[in-house]
Amino acid sequence: MRDYFSLAFNNLKRRRLRSWLTMIGIFIGIAAVVALISLGQGLQNAIEEQFEILGTDKLIIMPGGGAMMSLASAEKLTAKDLEVIRKTKGVDSAAEMIYSSALIQSRDEAKQTLVIGLPTDDSSVVLKEMQGFEAEKGRDLREDDKDKVTIGYLIAKDGGFFKKGVDLKSKIIIHGKEFRVIGIMKKIGNPQDDSQIYMPLETAKKLFDKEDEIDSIYVKIKSNFQPIEVAEDIKRALRNFRNEKEGEETFSVQTFEQILETFQSIFSIVQAVLVGIAAISLIVGGIGIMNTMYTSVLERTKEIGTMKAVGAKNSDILLIFLFESGLLGLVGGAIGIGIGIALGKGAEYIATSFLGTDLLRASTSYLLIFGALAFSFLIGTLSGIFPAMKAAKLRPADALRYE
Repeated sequence: MRDYFSLAFNNLKRRRLRSWLTMIGIFIGIAAVVALISLGQGLQNAIEEQFEILGTDKLIIMPGGGAMMSLASAEKLTAKDLEVIRKTKGVDSAAEMIYSSALIQSRDEAKQTLVIGLPTDDSSVVLKEMQGFEAEKGRDLREDDKDKVTIGYLIAKDGGFFKKGVDLKSKIIIHGKEFRVIGIMKKIGNPQDDSQIYMPLETAKKLFDKEDEIDSIYVKIKSNFQPIEVAEDIKRALRNFRNEKEGEETFSVQTFEQILETFQSIFSIVQAVLVGIAAISLIVGGIGIMNTMYTSVLERTKEIGTMKAVGAKNSDILLIFLFESGLLGLVGGAIGIGIGIALGKGAEYIATSFLGTDLLRASTSYLLIFGALAFSFLIGTLSGIFPAMKAAKLRPADALRYE
């Protein structure tokens, strides 16, 4: 085996430029696959962490067909729906929330962002258990805070949302009305979440003319109940109250586990498509290796004849060329893995430094590295099978006479 490897390595070394050009397709393909998979896995891990923070004992009820935001939905939930939900078996507590996109003005700058109305009564405990609804600086909203708001991390940061960040006790104008900042929320890592503004629920209802509208309801489940069972009970209770048939509901009830499963299934399809597109480079690389090996067979016909004349068997010739093509794939794969990891880390750095998000991370496992190496070696070896068979079948006399 050492001899086969030595022969293959020396042959590639003799044709350095051609070997490098041949490996380009392999390492571009492997780099793309490694970068996409590592970023995809990192993003999936980050989102799963977010859902773990939210807790598995929570439900979310929204109007319409279950989109993540109900801003565009014609259907609305009401205070009566909230009461029905609170009376459902297994519900520990329920908190309503409204939100609306609004123009925010600070000093001479004005930008559009999402403003959320949060409850300030005892039901707010449901939201405070979830990341993103507690102030890190200043204090949380209270029931008597009619003209006060808390702001997201990026709004407070210089260059994050506005050119100059908004400090505690500063005043901002929302939807034409002045508010004072009393708290700055913890960093969540998602630029959209970190650019939101929060105000007391009743204030938001008056500001956005949503006196009897609810955009979403968060429910905490009692400890001895299963979220999926309580979700079905809530669906049944709301259907009866709203006089709607099963399958024709104008609302959605989902556990966070169901939302995560939906995300994972969609994300897996997207990632498979992206990896499939990147894999085209590997096919091109394999064709390049095959072409190089055929050329090598023609160039080394006399050499093959000499080896056969001194006793080399067909299997020996076959293995020499297979080792050579496999080595092209392996080296190309190793270079591609290095480039792919660098691309993934570069994307992570850009996302963190310039986009302000911690969700885009590169997660490179040993399984991914060994899998990419094995796959590139396999591509190289398979691409060299036909040229190697052609070389092995050459007759010594014909090979030695070849010009």
